[in-house]
Amino acid sequence: MNLLQGKLSTKASIQLKRKNKSNWFNLKSQLEIQSMVLPSIIFLIIFAYIPMYGIVIAFKDYNLFQGISGSEWIGFTHFKEFFNDPLLGGVIRNTLVINGLNLLIGFPAPIIFALLLNEVTNKRFKSIVQSISYLPHFVSWVIFGGLVLTMLSPSNGIINYLLLQLGILDEAINFIGKENYFWFILVGSEMLKGLGWGAIIYIAAISGVDQELYEAAVIDGAGRFQKIWYITIPSIMGTVVIMFIFAVSAMLNTGIEQILVLQNPLNLSASETLDTYVYKTGLQQMRYSYSTAVGLAKSVIAVILLIIANYFSKKITDNSLF
Repeated sequence: MNLLQGKLSTKASIQLKRKNKSNWFNLKSQLEIQSMVLPSIIFLIIFAYIPMYGIVIAFKDYNLFQGISGSEWIGFTHFKEFFNDPLLGGVIRNTLVINGLNLLIGFPAPIIFALLLNEVTNKRFKSIVQSISYLPHFVSWVIFGGLVLTMLSPSNGIINYLLLQLGILDEAINFIGKENYFWFILVGSEMLKGLGWGAIIYIAAISGVDQELYEAAVIDGAGRFQKIWYITIPSIMGTVVIMFIFAVSAMLNTGIEQILVLQNPLNLSASETLDTYVYKTGLQQMRYSYSTAVGLAKSVIAVILLIIANYFSKKITDNSLF
């Protein structure tokens, strides 16, 4: 019995050595190709992994002059302070509502746009529509947000003007200053700005669908909607699920630029999110340790959300990240 175990162990060791040798040979034979990845790996290590050391200031009373190593260790004090902050409830509510609306309205929009664009047969028109839909992505939020504010202005905004002329409103409304309107303005403006850019990945996925499936569907008498429902959507479902997992894991991220451009004292109760809270406490109040603790808590929750979303996606659709 011991002899048999010894032989099996020797055999496994030989196979492992052969596998390692084979992997090394493959790496050596593809050295020129593999070296193309090296700059990206170095960039990732320098700008993503090395700065992670700074996370320790979340557990310290960071002093700018004493540095990270010289600052006093205070443990979970900043985390306790954050979870006991009276502003936390409103900040979490705004963050979840905005991201919930984004998930409900903003997430399906690029998918629907890509499906509709795929049905356009005129290549020139399709190309023009794609180019126009991409343009807002390359415009900064300072400019795009300024356009939104101008259009919604109660004094000279085109939205109020049209609503007044059509008799829908009796007097102009300050849309940007009202809580219920602000959330939809935020989500709608973000959707318009990123619609074309967000659709790129779905257009690429649709282009990879086997055309013979469509030809077979036409022979069977399927219409356009049936081809979309039974062929296109199931074929890109893997991409949709992966993007959905990313969207769920980012439920606590709302971005800063858009909100800071549209934010004012009238809508502060609806526009203060975790990202703006971290920005204001960290940079404006110079509470670096506290803002790092809040950011770290956000990151931990994001990882948990990612794992949960991945688990249910794998159970329901059999598509997942890992």
